Amino acid sequence: MERQSILITGGAGFIGANTARRFLQDGWAVTVWDNLSRRGGEMNLAWLRGFGAFAFEQFDLRHAHEVDSKLQGRHFDLIIHCAGQVAVTSSVTNPREDFECNAVGTFNLLEGVRRLTPKAMFIYASTNKVYGHMDDIPVVERDGRYEYADQPQGLSEQYPLDFYSPYGCSKGAADQYVRDYARIYGLATVCFRQSCIYGWRQFGIEDQGWVAWFIIAHALGQSVTIYGNGRQTRDVLFIDDLVDAYLLAYQQRVRTAGQVYNIGGGPKNQLSLLELLKHIEAKRGRKTEVRFGDWRPGDQRVFVADIRKAKADFGWQPAHDCQTGVNKLIDWVDANLDLFRK
Repeated sequence: MERQSILITGGAGFIGANTARRFLQDGWAVTVWDNLSRRGGEMNLAWLRGFGAFAFEQFDLRHAHEVDSKLQGRHFDLIIHCAGQVAVTSSVTNPREDFECNAVGTFNLLEGVRRLTPKAMFIYASTNKVYGHMDDIPVVERDGRYEYADQPQGLSEQYPLDFYSPYGCSKGAADQYVRDYARIYGLATVCFRQSCIYGWRQFGIEDQGWVAWFIIAHALGQSVTIYGNGRQTRDVLFIDDLVDAYLLAYQQRVRTAGQVYNIGGGPKNQLSLLELLKHIEAKRGRKTEVRFGDWRPGDQRVFVADIRKAKADFGWQPAHDCQTGVNKLIDWVDANLDLFRK
């Protein structure tokens, strides 16, 4: 029996590499595309080779002719599109590059799939930033962190889109193209509007990947800058739980094709910036040097995903609570400090 085949764009990145590992372990034929523009990509590829053979191709999705050339004559059962520009701050500094990476790159890939491998299921790693600043959602402060005043289950997929920041616009445009290619062309596309994903192999920096960055900076004895007051809150999701969601959505593809899902830790896994720092300090037994800066543009005071639709449609819910997941990441960083000193 022929093995199932998967293409993972951005497969040398944090989410992509962890996804590739799982599918390699499950016996899939894995192809990884990545332009290796981000730190840690080469290290992640070397790590992945320990789990089996896979195909790797280095190029950039912004070039449509290269996408078509790579897809020509090939078949994939599943495509997970993780490639793109990932930081709001970088999008403000260079909005053109952000647009080309996220909107144009996704469009090029969708068009190639539509014409050359249309039977593939296509899962897009979108973002909660497509919902914008959410100024109309009442927020209160409880126990030292911001929470929704009257959204106990979190924000559902029915909340209107309101892109804010170039990053929100570029990811949101791609999100809507992915959704519409299911309606207009019949592709089996799915949008995962992902909340704060964290876990091993995450080379977090100040501009992106805050859970990992706080843990890494503390391990290296570096100071941490909080933009805002630190009470802003997110529902955090451990990487293994996200990969579970990808696999389950594929297994239930008759039901999930054409759908949009909020994928995050949900209301049981809310964590503020200050709460995370307190947890890190308690686990390692030493304080963090903290500085404060102005709020960043587009920063939501709260985002918590309502994840009930994913559970109803394909039986997914997080297996890790935030304390367990954060402890796993702290232990991994402590055991691999040389990776962060390079």
